[in-house]
Amino acid sequence: MTKLPISAFIICLNEEAYLGNCIESLADFAEIVVVDSGSTDGTIGLVQAYIDKGWPIRVFKEKWRGYAGQKQFALEQCTQPWCFNIDSDERLDAPLRKLLPELVAAPAEVVGWRVARRPYLIGFGYTPEHVRERKNLRLIRRGHGAYDLTQAVHEGIVATGRVEKAKTGSLLHYRPLIIDEQILKENRYSTLKADQHFAAGKTPKAAKLFFSPPIYFLRLYFKNGLWRCGVPGFIEAMTGAVYAFLTQAKLYQRNALKRRPNADDAGDR
Repeated sequence: MTKLPISAFIICLNEEAYLGNCIESLADFAEIVVVDSGSTDGTIGLVQAYIDKGWPIRVFKEKWRGYAGQKQFALEQCTQPWCFNIDSDERLDAPLRKLLPELVAAPAEVVGWRVARRPYLIGFGYTPEHVRERKNLRLIRRGHGAYDLTQAVHEGIVATGRVEKAKTGSLLHYRPLIIDEQILKENRYSTLKADQHFAAGKTPKAAKLFFSPPIYFLRLYFKNGLWRCGVPGFIEAMTGAVYAFLTQAKLYQRNALKRRPNADDAGDR
């Protein structure tokens, strides 16, 4: 079978538990680029096992550059006409694999494709095909896009040309973290986002602190359709609202400390 002219690129660190299923879903790709930032588990051994079986994988070891910087490095190693960004804990579902030949045969003016993603919810499983996150640019013609290196988290490719949305298919996101661990992740990500906004000189707005969390929740729960997934869907939407709140609260406090550093003035009261 002729391979698709696509380089999948993956950044990873200690992803032994997830990476295998990701690679398996890329069986139709002509090239898989893996950039490891210092794994200490069996990640490299797992990848080498696939290479030994004849999989078209190229491995690079690169010191961590941040999410956008690391993905940009990985993108630059790709050699095929099309490049596909996928995380270690993501897999292509069957409809997306079926659609890919049509996407890469797009007319020259189309330089990229946005693809939906469906999460795995504890107590539910993968969300139904019509319950998914918004579509993000994942498939790009080589040389027609690059990462915005100013983005500390939720980084994305900035395309130089027309981008369309894939009509069907999804990436399946499998990292079922219990809420204890998921909140820690949201805490880390909100810190990166707040620091990014603070460094850019953005000032907090009380309206965003108040309205951003419920708006975030309503978008996930109703627009994205998580209400169809019962309690697991409600927990997923609420977790997103927590991220939105933490981001705005951290931005507020960073600016507040700049205006008025903490001082124990108990003696004056």
